[in-house]
Amino acid sequence: MKRIILSLAVAFSFAACGDNGKSNEADMSQTVAEDTTATAQVIASESLPADSSKTEYGYEVVVPGLQIAWGMDFLPDGSMLITEKSGDLIHFQNGQKQMIEGAPEVYNRGQGGFLDVAVHPDYESNGWIYFTYSSSEGEGEGGNTALMRAKLENGQLVQKEDLYKAIPNSTRGQHFGSRITFNDGYLYFSVGDRGNRDENPQDITRDGGKIYRLNPDGSIPQDNPFVGEENAKEAIYSYGHRNPQGMILNSDTGEIWVHEHGPQGGDEINVIKKGENYGWPVVSYGINYDNTTFTDETSRPEFEDPIFYWKPSIAPSGMLYVTSNKYPELEENLLVGSLKFQYIEHLELDGKTVVAREKILPGVGRLRDLAQGPDGNIYASIEGTGIIRLTTPASEEE
Repeated sequence: MKRIILSLAVAFSFAACGDNGKSNEADMSQTVAEDTTATAQVIASESLPADSSKTEYGYEVVVPGLQIAWGMDFLPDGSMLITEKSGDLIHFQNGQKQMIEGAPEVYNRGQGGFLDVAVHPDYESNGWIYFTYSSSEGEGEGGNTALMRAKLENGQLVQKEDLYKAIPNSTRGQHFGSRITFNDGYLYFSVGDRGNRDENPQDITRDGGKIYRLNPDGSIPQDNPFVGEENAKEAIYSYGHRNPQGMILNSDTGEIWVHEHGPQGGDEINVIKKGENYGWPVVSYGINYDNTTFTDETSRPEFEDPIFYWKPSIAPSGMLYVTSNKYPELEENLLVGSLKFQYIEHLELDGKTVVAREKILPGVGRLRDLAQGPDGNIYASIEGTGIIRLTTPASEEE
């Protein structure tokens, strides 16, 4: 089950690349979130070159034969649920893949498709599983990001409930998001700006470019920041985002952290705070894909700054806060998948400051998602390969 306000900038000199290579882009406690931000600083990737890891990592393929396994999560028995972007839901158990019936119909276009899956933290008592996907339901052509929940019985999804559907639909293929996580009894999920940069992210009356918070049944928490505001989308928790494809609960700080794609440069890691504006596209460390600028500003007092940014972009997808003691050098640090450069990035943390970077499994393939299993092992989704398990010389001897 799934588990980062200013940033340090360190980066690689390449632009982000889109899903399937078809686009220019490759994804809390209120008290804690509001009270622990004073000592944070912005860190840039350029100041922290990422060398090869000092540890000799290897991997073994656990679930072969997958194309774009966008999301994965674990059931309490250790079996795995996997979403294929094309629309399949797979249950991997005892070395076998079973196709689950009743998966939602997806709008499979560009970066859209079957996106994240997250098992409720109290699954053993309530049986709920949550999914995000691009849906064509509702008015207008195209699709937008939707959230649903269901239960798994006898190889099929039952008791399916639609919890949220972003509007309007759009035929654009960019920026659906979307990741899911839980904290303090709430569900958080992300929706990208859908390529509508100049309208959606800064407007709380519109979906897109937002982090949302719901009760697990899909109802709106009454302490959400925009409850009662005229025309506001009351599910919004924060706004001014571009395309968050990584979201975690930092179990040490009790905060929701997200990373999101910048344009050409400016991928960010942000600590999510209630009602705050993260500035896209008014401020950014990136530029347009044609090398022109759309803003000269990287920060303003009214916006929350990232704690870390990559410039140029690595095209991040998937993020993991490691709690397992099976990988001592990774414990209490971040792992981020790079679509563009095809490796796992290890970000060493000192509190909320990134102090070092390493490349793990360089050249392994386009990293789509990362997860820590109930067994303490780290798993990664590699496009065109499947799900792999990260190994070390020590683990291979066990």
